[in-house]
Amino acid sequence: MTPIRRIVLAAAAAAALACSAATAAAASTAAMAPGGPRGRACPPTAVAVGFSDALDKASIDGVAVGGLSGLAADRRSGGYVAVQDHSGTEPARLFFFRDPRHPTPTGTLTLRRPDGTPYDASSFDGEGVAVLPDGRFLVSSETEPSVRVFGRDGRQAGELPVPARFAVAPAGEATANATLEGLSVSPSGRFVYATMEGALAGDAQAGGGQTGGGQTGGGQAPFRRILVYAADSGAPGGFRLTRQIGYQVDPGNRIAEATAYGDGRLVVLEASFTPNVGNTATLYAVTSADRAPDVGGIADLATAPAADIVAKRPVADLVRCPTLGAPSREPQLNPLLDNYEGLAVAAAPVGRGPATLTLISDDNLAATQITRLLTLAAPLP
Repeated sequence: MTPIRRIVLAAAAAAALACSAATAAAASTAAMAPGGPRGRACPPTAVAVGFSDALDKASIDGVAVGGLSGLAADRRSGGYVAVQDHSGTEPARLFFFRDPRHPTPTGTLTLRRPDGTPYDASSFDGEGVAVLPDGRFLVSSETEPSVRVFGRDGRQAGELPVPARFAVAPAGEATANATLEGLSVSPSGRFVYATMEGALAGDAQAGGGQTGGGQTGGGQAPFRRILVYAADSGAPGGFRLTRQIGYQVDPGNRIAEATAYGDGRLVVLEASFTPNVGNTATLYAVTSADRAPDVGGIADLATAPAADIVAKRPVADLVRCPTLGAPSREPQLNPLLDNYEGLAVAAAPVGRGPATLTLISDDNLAATQITRLLTLAAPLP
């Protein structure tokens, strides 16, 4: 392909993504307006714009779409990218699609080691995905855990350092299937945030123990750690670890995702699951991640001063959203709910209207669960 054609196609893809975002923003603004649709409130500050199950049990090029965890806008493909959680005997993959309100899968990308061999579930458990300014992908895996850098060809090009105590026990203090779940790059490209789903053992002592992550919640231990990396061309993977942030979840919750909408500003998705009852999902905004104290030297976050734990503001309780006529294949407090594990945020300039929040659910490749995309609108602080 000639360089000119590459530029034209890249520009077209960026324009398509911008158009899709603008359309969603217009719908979001209409929903937030005093004369907008009634009965769409997701208290305390969000509204439900719409949902789509078009990706549920879909396929592309013979590959089943499902088990999607993590979500990010990808301007180079003109759409969005999600990573597959637990690929089984299949290679680890990224999935691409466009227009979350009417999604259509557009491609997949196999994730490979530096030697070109593909990762699979024996060595990789994809949970979070983000796109760097140069188009490369960051993907977190719960297995070790790890944060790896992949080129647009899918081959691993680097890796970010993760503190030793974050390793799964007995190597470290983390619980299997409850490690690095959330992953995001700030819109400026200056910072990367990697978020623990569950508590470290050292942080669980005063909280009553840790029962593990996954869909069953995060036990009674309320404290989680968020790793903050700053761009540094001389560091491994292009980012250096600068601090750890302390965060407190609501009782029984885990962190399913944390997405940056500015430097130091995050939307955190807390979630839980109770058999025969269903899922919960709550969104919170954090605005002080750039000013929060470094808690990396604190062995037990339960002993940290209250000021060392970042404050959070409620944005939306999805249990209290309207159902929007959504179907459900298993018991739910609200049929709109499922196992939401990915979140993309398109924030409007200050004073220019609400942000558009797009969530995606992980169906765990199970017949009783749904791959669902949900669009919300909310003003963010």
